Amino acid sequence: THTHIMTHTPPPPPYHRHQKKQNTHTHSRKMGDGPFNDKMHVKPNKFVEEWNGRREITELAFEVNPSNLGALVFCCLVFPYGIYHFTRKELMIKGDPRYKNSGLA
Repeated sequence: THTHIMTHTPPPPPYHRHQKKQNTHTHSRKMGDGPFNDKMHVKPNKFVEEWNGRREITELAFEVNPSNLGALVFCCLVFPYGIYHFTRKELMIKGDPRYKNSGLA
């Protein structure tokens, strides 16, 4: 006559007339229920579909090797840092308030 704790569910709390019932009804809404719906029969664009397919397989097909490492480092590190460096230099030379008020001047 030993019962497990998890098998017993507590009784529901008593309902009093002065308490409001909880609303258990949820409103069902359609996602994106705007002026465009499925009745418009939009034709898929074959070029967009091809692009989506290529984008999905790019992470599987992409590999870093010595032949593309230089371009990758240039595009991801050197070029963005060059833009930052020359923009910061121009702000310093012109005395731009964005540089003066940044606390770096």
